[in-house]
Parts: sequence; C-alpha cells; structure tokens
Amino acid sequence: MTDDASHIPAATLTPRQEAILRAVVERYVASGTPVASKHMARGDIAASPSTVRNELARLEEMGFLRHPHTSAGRVPTDAGYRYYVDEMLPALPVPASAQAIARVLQPGAMRAEVTDALQQLADDVSQVTDLLGVVTAPAPPSATVRHVEVLILQPQVVMVVVITSAGDVRKRIHTFDHAVDQGLAEWARAFLNERAAGYPVGSGTLEGRLDDPSLSARERGFVETLGPALLDGDPASQGALFVGGRARLLHGHRSEIEVIDALMERLEERYTLLALLRGALTRHEVYLRIGRELPEPGLQGLAMVAANYGVPRGNLGTVSVFGPTRMDYPLAVATVKNAAAALSRYLEDVYE
Repeated sequence: MTDDASHIPAATLTPRQEAILRAVVERYVASGTPVASKHMARGDIAASPSTVRNELARLEEMGFLRHPHTSAGRVPTDAGYRYYVDEMLPALPVPASAQAIARVLQPGAMRAEVTDALQQLADDVSQVTDLLGVVTAPAPPSATVRHVEVLILQPQVVMVVVITSAGDVRKRIHTFDHAVDQGLAEWARAFLNERAAGYPVGSGTLEGRLDDPSLSARERGFVETLGPALLDGDPASQGALFVGGRARLLHGHRSEIEVIDALMERLEERYTLLALLRGALTRHEVYLRIGRELPEPGLQGLAMVAANYGVPRGNLGTVSVFGPTRMDYPLAVATVKNAAAALSRYLEDVYE
C-alpha cells in the first residue's frame, strides 16, 4: 500500500508487537475510545498483562501509539495507521460488504446517463463505508496552447499571457528580485511558443517539452518560473465532483466534528479536493493519505483513500472516500478498489 516517499518507512515490529498494534487499531476504530492495556490482555494477545503493558509502552516510544491526555488508554498515531495499512492490511480478508459494491454497475442495474451513474456510485460507496464518497467525472478534452506572450510590465515584473484554442486568455504575473533582461524575455517568448503551441494546457507531454536539459541554468530557471501559466490546469476543466454521504458522515462521526467540518468546507472549494485526488490519476494502485500526509493543515485529522478508473487508453477519474483517520481501512480500501474496477468495466462500453 506504500505508494511514494511522502512518508518515512516504519520500523519493523515483532510479531507480538504487530498483533498488539493491530488489536489497538481495530478496537479503536470499532469503539472510538482509547484502548487500555487491561482490555488487551483479555484474549486479544497471548501474553501476560505486564508483557502487554511493556509492549504498549514500546509502541508508544516508537511513535505508533499515543496517550490522549484525558485517558489512560492508547490510540493509534498516523504512523500506527500507516504501518497497519502497509504491513498488515494486504494479508487481511476482503470484507464481504466491499464486494457488494460491484453489483451497482452490473448490466441492467446502471442508470442510462453516466452522470447519474457516477452520483449513484458516490452514494453507494458512502453507504458501504460510512464515509464521504467522492467520484470525479472524466475531464473534458484539454484546450491546446495557441500563442504565448512574455511581457515586461516593470523592470522586475513579468506577465505571461497564454491564448488557448478555446479562445481563453490566461494571465500570470511574476515578480523577481532583480530586473529582468529584455533579451531573456524575448527568448522565453520564442522558446515557449516553439515548445508549447499545439499541446494541451496542463498536460504531462507539455511539461516534458519545457524540460530541456540543453538550457543554461539562467534560462532553465526563468522557464521554470513562467511554466505554471501553461502547466497548471484550469480548475473549471478538471471535471465534476460527485459527492455522496455528507449527512451520513456528519451523523456517524460526531466525536471528530472539527475535522469533518474542515472537510465540508473543502467541498465548497472544489479545486482543493481535485488537487488532492490528482495524484491518484497517475497510479495503478490505491492512493492513500493519512493525517499529516495530506498537504492541507486543516485536513490533517482526515484520511483519504482513492483509486483511478478508466479505459485501456488512459485513466479518466477517481473513486475515493474521505473520513477521520479512525476509519475501517480494510473496508475503505477494498470498496474503493472494487468500485473503481467496476466503473472501468462499465465505461469500456461507453468509450469504445
């Protein structure tokens, strides 16, 4: 389940430590209350109470568990959840309820319109997991670059103007800590037009064309500064978001109301969630972020599980769930994977 280097690999635990960590995670997810050592010694772990207490203390020292200030029990940290997901989850059985999601997309069960299907899937994913279900629609075809201008407005201020095939005009202003040479600006205009004209705005192909190893350090730095005007996708063209389970999430996680409120606020900022999900589109495995692995400080009490869907010639969008870090990860991961796979099969007929 490890999908990139955004988190530090956890230390290796002994089998007994893994068993104790798993028990704490699963008990805490199920109950929402910190797990005390006396409960651990009642059958979960084949060890004496003193041994369990020592191992719990060791896991806390290693950063996998913590003590809430109001309780003598322990709860998992982000690192504890991450170890559970990476090291234990692959060996766990797939929850039966996660397998049922595929039936939503069987022939005869699907609604006629793709947009209706995506909304229904978001609702069903939420219903299975008790989390917020989010499905991104396929983005419309990207407009291509028609022309680029690089204008010096003031000695230290440069404006990049990008005109697209759709007739849109995109402007970005950059302020430098030194005066910009007119010759450099004219060179950049010629270079950007030569490399970018005819290529889709925000595409990986265009990004590769602007990355020229033959450029001098000065030229490369200037292009890297101006590049976002061509490489940042237009939020309006990123495709629609279909969201299911707002009320269910608010009702089912009242104890984590602050982080849930933060997520609800981000739903009003559509671009923020789309940016979080963008990383899933380039992968062929589950894309999972826990707590502080999310870049937005306001979302760091949450977890996100996402998988891409698409057709053989490319990925089209993502199926995901959002919720508190105290979530049923086996259920969330399996549901998202099965939903994305089923949606891919359905869309093969639509996009053939």
